Amino acid sequence: MKPINMLLFCLILCSCIDNSEKVRKPEPKKIEKISFKPITDEIISSAVLYEANIRQYSNEGTFNAFKEDLPILKKMGVKIIWLMPINPISTTKSKGTLGSYYAVSDYTKVNPEFGTLEDFKLLVKKAHQLGMYVILDWVPGHTGWDHVWIKKYSDYYVKNRKGKIIDPIDFRTGKSFGWTDVADLNFNNMEMREDLRQAMIYWVKEANIDGYRIDQAYAIPQEFYDKTFEALKAIKPIFLLAETDIYHPGGLGLVSKFNASYDWPGHHLSKEVAQGQKNAIDYSRHVNRTLRRYGSENILVNFVSNHDENSWNGTIEESYGKAAHAFIAMNFTIPGMPLIYSGQEYDLNKRLKFFEKDSFPKKRGKTMDLLQQLGALKNNHLALESGIEGGSFKRLSTSKDYQVFAFERSKDRDTLLVVANLSKEYAQFNMSYDGNFKRFQDFKIKKLSSSYEYVMKPWEFWILIK
Repeated sequence: MKPINMLLFCLILCSCIDNSEKVRKPEPKKIEKISFKPITDEIISSAVLYEANIRQYSNEGTFNAFKEDLPILKKMGVKIIWLMPINPISTTKSKGTLGSYYAVSDYTKVNPEFGTLEDFKLLVKKAHQLGMYVILDWVPGHTGWDHVWIKKYSDYYVKNRKGKIIDPIDFRTGKSFGWTDVADLNFNNMEMREDLRQAMIYWVKEANIDGYRIDQAYAIPQEFYDKTFEALKAIKPIFLLAETDIYHPGGLGLVSKFNASYDWPGHHLSKEVAQGQKNAIDYSRHVNRTLRRYGSENILVNFVSNHDENSWNGTIEESYGKAAHAFIAMNFTIPGMPLIYSGQEYDLNKRLKFFEKDSFPKKRGKTMDLLQQLGALKNNHLALESGIEGGSFKRLSTSKDYQVFAFERSKDRDTLLVVANLSKEYAQFNMSYDGNFKRFQDFKIKKLSSSYEYVMKPWEFWILIK
């Protein structure tokens, strides 16, 4: 056998095929500055997204502290950094000691808790030097009660019959969400729309950010996006992420205005599979159904956690247990864009406080290694690209489809095979697939044959490279 060219495969990840096997850790790489270029569809297609909770990311809770760890994110394959809202937080009617990031008091200022505008600009600059892009979490639907508009432009807000400004109403029930710390913006007011638009333009021009994640994108009139996005893209290419899916108001039409949106149903389903309430067939059907309904041109963000899930619904450990790494691997290999939430890389096992200062220990564990390996795979394999030019997805049948989820991703001459036991029981099965692959945990040859019978441990997964 000819010697394997290790340089060729240095970016190929490894898996937890067998927990008893020694996993090869990636070689430490020197992170060098690169020539920065504006974001493109090609870059987005292979991107890993990281949600940064600046307040809780470090003991300091500052831009500067987060900036120092950007090389770590780079090694995980992160290309796009999503910063939770960085604006000052209202104190009027605030919740907790520090209040919610989403109760903004000024759209064009920086929360002094995090640092200065100059600190933020330096963060963006360093990210760009490392070939990463920065987007801001934008809250267009409501502001805090001491926002600069409240007293000066009261008509910018929704009012009740008595002429009093109100908090947001749940479109499904017609009743208040209970978000008493924010005031609902009135999108029937064209002056408000223009001021909001100019505030978004400000950050692109002033701080050279690369786009936005739009909070509750489904609650905003689509006409606002048309004019606003046109104005932003006239400045520079940007990345736009919508907190919505086709099952929210606006449907596919709204989703299509953005570069990416959420796969909320997929997230909830993956938790049900992990908890034994659903099985691999349910998960497989969801992936295929999603591809049909969204089309290949609409990229979905896949995740096991985010700020809402962690603080309100439970940790990854609580939601997934021993299935966590299997579903992290699924999020990187099924069509879409994988999301990492602050602390996930350090095996975060606590619900971070939302209205108070909190932090997590940065102790490297198994998840960091896995994310570095998966990130390299996502960044460097054409087969895993997303979007209209992304790799194909083909579901493969096994004799135990209710346990085993198997699929092939392929583009040009790049082909990957993923096989996962999505159950808490051992899986003994056959699969009609023949060929020689390289096992990514040790680069050894693994032969597949329709005549073979395979055995996989609970939540074991293979990622094989042709």
